[in-house]
Amino acid sequence: MSIESMTGFARASGTAGVHGWAWEIRSVNGRGLDLRVRVPPGFEVLAEAARKRLTGAFARGTLHVNLSVTSDAGPPRPRVNETVLAALLDAIEKLPPASGINPPTFDGLLGIRGVIEYADEAEDALGAIEKPALAGLEVVAEALKEARAAEGRALEAIVLGHVETISRLTTEAEAHPARSSEAIRARIAAQVETLLGSASGFDPQRLHQEAALIAVRADIREEIDRLHAHVVALRELLAKGGPIGRKLDFLAQEFGREASTLCAKANDPGLSRIGLDLRTVVDQMREQVQNVE
Repeated sequence: MSIESMTGFARASGTAGVHGWAWEIRSVNGRGLDLRVRVPPGFEVLAEAARKRLTGAFARGTLHVNLSVTSDAGPPRPRVNETVLAALLDAIEKLPPASGINPPTFDGLLGIRGVIEYADEAEDALGAIEKPALAGLEVVAEALKEARAAEGRALEAIVLGHVETISRLTTEAEAHPARSSEAIRARIAAQVETLLGSASGFDPQRLHQEAALIAVRADIREEIDRLHAHVVALRELLAKGGPIGRKLDFLAQEFGREASTLCAKANDPGLSRIGLDLRTVVDQMREQVQNVE
């Protein structure tokens, strides 16, 4: 299973008689799944279908979903409400005759509110496009998924490149001469000698104990082991695929912590350079993994 990006765009359109429809979905980063669906008034049933379909297809991302509907039907078509007209005629027949009042005419009856109605264009359009628009929703959802998958494949290559660089820098730090016990001992001995030569009253035994503590704190073995372990874990996550963006972001934070600690412990220009390079690569990697679903 490959990974997917949270960014992508897809569009699908079609016609049904005089009515046209078009779905557009724009997907960007999000902490969770946030669906923002817009449809014309009267098409709410399609909005609900879109929410249900996309909720099942995606785990994370902010999806801006828009349905546009067009029509070449012309002006609204009038129609007679025959039920209302029949009721009016029946009521008129039951009225007693009145002198000086002309009998009702059709033009007068048709002018009464409710007798003439205009076709609900939204209702007519929904009936015409509902089935093809729902089929188009499937098409646009699959197209968005493929767009996000294609972006995900590109992201995976970038992240793997960063992981290779992190692994190489970690190996360089592990093999660096400055982290050998002899190098650490020499640096501490020089510092102690400087202290003893500049002041009196130091307890040599206490100095030895403090030097031992400094040596322990200067050892970056633990940070190197954790960096190697994080490299293995990240590669396994990428191989597994799926919605792993949150896990990747957590691992990127862990990489950052270890790189910062390595810099703090380095006490050597060469190791400091490696630590700074590590932090730079980790920051770049974290920017990328935040795009992963």
